[in-house]
Amino acid sequence: MRGTGSGTRTGTHAAGPDVLVLGGGLIGLVTAWRAAQRGLAVTVADPEPGGGAARVAAGMLAAVTELHYGEETLLDLNLASAARYPEFVAELEDASGLETGYRACGTLAVALDADDRAHLRELHALQRRCGLESQWLTGRECRRLEPMLAPSVRGGARVDGDHQIDPRRLAAALLRACERAGVAFRRSRAVRLLHSRDRAAGAALADGTELRADQTVLALGARSGALEGLPPSVAPPVRPVKGQVLRLRMPGGAAGPFLSRTVRAVVRGGALYLVPRADGELVVGATSEELGWDTTVTAGGVYELLRDAHELVPGVTELPLAETRAGLRPGSPDNAPLLGPTALPGLHLATGHFRHGVLLTPVTGDVLAELLATGELPAPARPFAPQRFTSADPRETQEQPA
Repeated sequence: MRGTGSGTRTGTHAAGPDVLVLGGGLIGLVTAWRAAQRGLAVTVADPEPGGGAARVAAGMLAAVTELHYGEETLLDLNLASAARYPEFVAELEDASGLETGYRACGTLAVALDADDRAHLRELHALQRRCGLESQWLTGRECRRLEPMLAPSVRGGARVDGDHQIDPRRLAAALLRACERAGVAFRRSRAVRLLHSRDRAAGAALADGTELRADQTVLALGARSGALEGLPPSVAPPVRPVKGQVLRLRMPGGAAGPFLSRTVRAVVRGGALYLVPRADGELVVGATSEELGWDTTVTAGGVYELLRDAHELVPGVTELPLAETRAGLRPGSPDNAPLLGPTALPGLHLATGHFRHGVLLTPVTGDVLAELLATGELPAPARPFAPQRFTSADPRETQEQPA
């Protein structure tokens, strides 16, 4: 079966797949899987599919506790994706035969001093005004839920609806599901967008091959705006935001004795989270650094994370340190994703997810598959269409057809 609308084949592109997805991270893989389920022929170009930001992300599905002032429009999309997660995970695990590490364990956001308490109180009030389920707790009630918390905890917000997943397992499951659905993989990096007759026509790869397709999805994360051949008027305004993350091992080999749920806080003005996995891993993160393409793990970053985590949960510094890693979040000017068609026919964006890439994986897959199969962008994604940043005609600056 072939797609309709913008997915209709033309003679120019008859030799290639219906869809070429540039980028094999979570967003690229879920797009490919869902598009293949719609009967489209899909190829993914990535030198290491299943890698990228998924190797670093903590996997918090935190539509409520990630709410920030001025991001209320994004909240609706986050909530829609969070609501999809149980069914999405069940379908994906069945399709792949792999577990994803999904845990409906809830989240506890806490305050360590009077200023943090006042800020968290305001955020809790915003959550309630938005109709979200969030319960305010005293410091003593917080410690009753999580006995390892420091005595200095002044209060907190309990959000049972904010869950977690293991992004590495999620990526592995999506990769397996794609393979079983017939998605083809080219393990090489996309270096240049191809054009033909005033439309996107695929991409040239680092290995010298050219892949042509009816529709091309740009899902290269923080590098989405750096692809050669992108007309400036449609290049996504996505920047890299560095995040350093630690992985520790909890005693007993399982979540529960140390921390039973995700714990979040603001310490010295910086956001901190501790995410306990069912297999005994404890993820501590993350820094937020505007340092371009640097992915160096620094002594200062590790020190700050451990220092702040120790202030929140004193016992954390007794745990074995298993891994340190740094990655790049794809930030956008309004901290929201760019989803949908560009002004250049045949080119679609699925990038700029910033802090919400893991959370928005299910809804992104659904939105892009619908767009690729029918040519229509579903209503929930329309506030996040790429045209909100530009209205220029890409043909004015487009390079000559290949």
